[in-house]
Amino acid sequence: MYAIVEIAGQQFKVQKDQKVYVHRLEAKEGSKVEFDNVLLIDDNGNVNVGAPAVEGAKVTAKVETHVKGDKVIVFKKKRRKGYKKKNGHRQSFTELSITGIKVKKQPAKAKEA
Repeated sequence: MYAIVEIAGQQFKVQKDQKVYVHRLEAKEGSKVEFDNVLLIDDNGNVNVGAPAVEGAKVTAKVETHVKGDKVIVFKKKRRKGYKKKNGHRQSFTELSITGIKVKKQPAKAKEA
């Protein structure tokens, strides 16, 4: 079973017991968070696609740590002009451990004769 969920403006394909690095969240380390913006759920070939989100579906996760990513160097230069600019950036990430995917079962629709 896997789900596609939107976390911090980005979409991630997640499964139970998976670790995911997302943009920094305002949650404390060790706390539990829930995401209810689930876009798709696949349960052993039974695909449930939301419009835009699946009703009653939630993904629960535990915040493991807050980390910083690798340094990215931004270097700008204009040749023969003496212009050089060097800048660096390190993105802050939150490591999440997915603890479960919950789906509320939809009642079966009655067939009309």
